[in-house]
Amino acid sequence: MTLPETTTDTTASGTADTTADGTGGEVLRPHAEDAFGHELAALAAADDRPRPTRWRLSPWAVATYLLGGTLPDGTVITPKYVGPRRIVEVAVTTLATDRALLLLGVPGTAKTWVSEHLAAAVSGDSTLLVQGTAGTPEEAIRYGWNYARLLAHGPSRDALVPSPVMRAMAQGMTARVEELTRIPADVQDTLITVLSEKTLPIPELGQEVQAVGGFNLIATANDRDRGVNELSSALRRRFNTVVLPLPATPEAEVDIVARRVDQIGRSLDLPAVPEGVDEIRRVVTVFRELRDGVTTDGRTKLKSPSGTLSTAEAISVVTGGLALASHFGDGVLRSADIAAGLLGAVVRDPAADRVVWQEYLETVVRERDGWKDFYRACREVTA
Repeated sequence: MTLPETTTDTTASGTADTTADGTGGEVLRPHAEDAFGHELAALAAADDRPRPTRWRLSPWAVATYLLGGTLPDGTVITPKYVGPRRIVEVAVTTLATDRALLLLGVPGTAKTWVSEHLAAAVSGDSTLLVQGTAGTPEEAIRYGWNYARLLAHGPSRDALVPSPVMRAMAQGMTARVEELTRIPADVQDTLITVLSEKTLPIPELGQEVQAVGGFNLIATANDRDRGVNELSSALRRRFNTVVLPLPATPEAEVDIVARRVDQIGRSLDLPAVPEGVDEIRRVVTVFRELRDGVTTDGRTKLKSPSGTLSTAEAISVVTGGLALASHFGDGVLRSADIAAGLLGAVVRDPAADRVVWQEYLETVVRERDGWKDFYRACREVTA
């Protein structure tokens, strides 16, 4: 990832004193190593376990950083991922071996979030990132050229522009590739030599970059979206795949949504989440019932809409509702604040999904005790 060339002082809370244009201001979305720098520093100070080469923390401390805990000095490590502990342990252990890590799951299962925090805890830098799209070129994974220098002086290392993967190899750090399955198949396969031989050839110079100790790669992918390119068997073998599941219980999902919305809300000066926890529970219930195709009590089968209705989308709906409550209400999250966002999340296909949503409102929501205000708000925006 290329950043503007600017010097920025970032505090442990994740705020920056200087923006890219030189004006004062706060970073809207600080990197994990900045936002949680105090936790990483506390873990490093308390961590007396063996650390793999060039790792900032031991595997135990990395897992603690993701899952949360309390250190001997009383420092509270907030959980970054709420889910099975074994999943995190396997992911961290994979990075300590010579195999790359593939985080696989349906959209919205926190793959990118986990990837960023793993890189921050292991290498202290989560910014060595390749964002996968249908237009991602091979140069984004290998290297490019500074054409002014190339034309003036010919091929040389000075004219070469290293990719995030090349920089991670040379520095013994963790690189990230987001949405690997969105990258064209021939570009994906550029990673095969990197992951198997731990070498990146530079044929134009007759040279190569060899990975040093500490290098590894985290990729994320899903196979439930459009525009997906299957991984070749040769490339898939280079990864240890860890599947991130959807939250197992409604309580776990409510907790995840509330925690993340609270973090986002504080950065946007929105009202506190606890005052809207009932509405969060309603959003989570709606999402779980529609994507499972059955009501919570198991009595009524439902049609599922075309969207994934992920936890990430629930977070977006609640955050949008909090913004409405803050700027156009009394600051308390209510059904009227989340209804429009909920409609937009469920109804992706205007024809088929609208029928699914209206049937759900009339057969389930309308008859549910204590949901009359929610039913009226949703009917109003659906009409």
